[in-house]
Amino acid sequence: MTGTLALAASTAVAAGPARDAYVCPVPHTPEAVALVRRRVAALLTDWELPATTLDSVVLVVSELATNAVVHALPPAELRISYGRRLRVELCDSGPAEVYGLGLQDDEHGRGCDIVIALATECGAYREGPRSVRWAEFDAPAARPLPY
Repeated sequence: MTGTLALAASTAVAAGPARDAYVCPVPHTPEAVALVRRRVAALLTDWELPATTLDSVVLVVSELATNAVVHALPPAELRISYGRRLRVELCDSGPAEVYGLGLQDDEHGRGCDIVIALATECGAYREGPRSVRWAEFDAPAARPLPY
């Protein structure tokens, strides 16, 4: 599944009542990461997030999606919800088998550090057989919340 990614309304768990929530499937292809990144940037622009927040969230989504495509089993799914905070969750079917170890000085293995540096809070949990990695961001509301 390449080309377009459809976002569907969701009841994703949010930090506080969500005013907007979406789910995006992440195809298990390297091209999927760029597609997800572009779609998330457009979505967050529609939500009128400040540029600095948008840039941080897009980079974290890129790191989480890359991890799911490279290191996990399909299917993968991105959930984004925007309530009092913006929450990103990437669900996958758990780690794929590792066939080799990365070198200490290679350019891989920094994704977690990027997520930790940019997110207000982040973590991981199991949802049945699936792995979920999440990150939350303080995101000032450009539009008034409906409550």
